[in-house]
Amino acid sequence: MTPDPTTTTHPATPRSTPNTPGTRDASPRGGFASATVPRHLARGAVGFGALAGALALLPVTGPVSLLLAPVGLIALRGCPMCWAIGLVETVSAGRLRRSCTNGRCELTHVTRS
Repeated sequence: MTPDPTTTTHPATPRSTPNTPGTRDASPRGGFASATVPRHLARGAVGFGALAGALALLPVTGPVSLLLAPVGLIALRGCPMCWAIGLVETVSAGRLRRSCTNGRCELTHVTRS
């Protein structure tokens, strides 16, 4: 009798890299991170500046100033909290490394020499 594929369970195994079988390293940057901290801060300046400008210019230019709001949201990648999370990810990129071995993952500090 052959095993039923719907009831057969397989242990979860992490993807292997060619150099070290059974281990893998996660991406050093998260989904909201930028390539560099200055680039991320520039995006923040553009995003927060556009949002502030949209509200500050409202009495002067009327609803036309609200056209700056989408520019600000695009620069912040959706919301101010998303930008803040990206800042933390950008700053911590390359300083922490997650490695998974045999289903167990741990964070280690990367020392730079």
